Parts: sequence; C-alpha cells; structure tokens
Amino acid sequence: MRERSVQVLASLEARPAALFVQKASQFASSIHLCVDDKIINAKSIMGVISLGLLDGQGVTIKAEGADEEQAIQELEKFLTAV
Repeated sequence: MRERSVQVLASLEARPAALFVQKASQFASSIHLCVDDKIINAKSIMGVISLGLLDGQGVTIKAEGADEEQAIQELEKFLTAV
C-alpha cells in the first residue's frame, strides 16, 4: 500500500468530483481518500462529494494494487491542478 498527502488546489464540486472519479476508476488498484477521520472510496462519486474538499484543504490518497504508484501520481496531479 502506498499513500501520499496532498493539498487540494481547487474545490471538488460536482463536475470536478465526477472527473476525479473517472480518473480514479481507470486504475485497478483500490483507492481511498482520507480527510481527518473520514475514509472514502475514490471511485465513488457520492463518497468524493461527501468529503466536501475545498481549495487549500489537505487530503491523503491511499492506493493498494498492481498500479498503486501510478494511481497516486496521476490523482495527485489531478488534485493539485484542478
């Protein structure tokens, strides 16, 4: 399992959240986002929206599977460029 903490550069409202979920769903690995005590499946639109990620907020990406490193790199890129 790999994990990386990142700072979100733009809020993940409905449209960006949907794009994030589409990106996460491209990977075979199990991927989760963690904020404080909340852990959600990054491939779930309702889960991602429920986090209410705002610009400047910290989040930890956790991935486990064959493509975990690539998944974390791509999702970190997405969250820091939205």
